Amino acid sequence: MNLADYFPIFIQAVLAVGIGFVVIIASHLFGQRGKTNRIQDTPYECGQVAEGKVHPRFSVKFYVIAMLFILFDIEIVFLIPWALIYRDFLANNITIFLPIMFFLGVLTVALAYEVKKGAIDWEK
Repeated sequence: MNLADYFPIFIQAVLAVGIGFVVIIASHLFGQRGKTNRIQDTPYECGQVAEGKVHPRFSVKFYVIAMLFILFDIEIVFLIPWALIYRDFLANNITIFLPIMFFLGVLTVALAYEVKKGAIDWEK
């Protein structure tokens, strides 16, 4: 392994960082600076005066359910490649059915635990 082999990667990294800085500096130097006031800074609400707080507070339960959704949604990413290569593994007499069933079993137990603890109950 020679350091000269990594030279193109170094050049690309330097160019990426350099272009980022150039864009930010050019935007700051040549960009339009608008004059704002209180009316222009308010969000458009169909011509009506805004009511309530600008940033409503969400319950922690909302975030817990969102994280659980993301967690179980990401697990599907592991199932798609398995489904795509399953036939190839069967042709080579390599069994991959039991490991994926174990994986799905762990997910099922986790989901049952969350339901039992009420983590998915929106009204609690």
